[in-house]
Amino acid sequence: MKFSTRIDTDLAAEQLFDMVGDFDALERTLIGRGASVKRIDPAQDPGITMGWKIGFDWRGKARRLLLVVNRFDRPEQIAMAGNSDALDITVKATFVALSRTKSRLIFETELKPRNMRARLMMQTAKLGKAQLDRRYARRIEEYVRSVTGAAV
Repeated sequence: MKFSTRIDTDLAAEQLFDMVGDFDALERTLIGRGASVKRIDPAQDPGITMGWKIGFDWRGKARRLLLVVNRFDRPEQIAMAGNSDALDITVKATFVALSRTKSRLIFETELKPRNMRARLMMQTAKLGKAQLDRRYARRIEEYVRSVTGAAV
């Protein structure tokens, strides 16, 4: 199942990349939402060596996710791949310069089931895909607004 959204901002693509690619801010956001986050590679510089073990509760059950940055091309794209017990996850953020002072963020997430239970969950979720798309777009926009200081 794929989710995607586009967000236009009044920031240069390089600025937007630096703000969205601030992994420390992402970690703080996840911790603020109740997740446990452990960095796999404690490197301070962002790049393809970074990764996280993320634990969270979803629908009353503890879940674990391993997420690794597999592409970090400043200022064009950040891509991450991960997996959990039930899903393979791909996250891609593409930054497009519209002008010197305006840019567009194209944020995409793809979920692929790893077992029959996850496949059934995905089939059920497809029935409410329009609502999930709206919620996804709203959450991504809220995150971008929080890291950019409402420059969206």
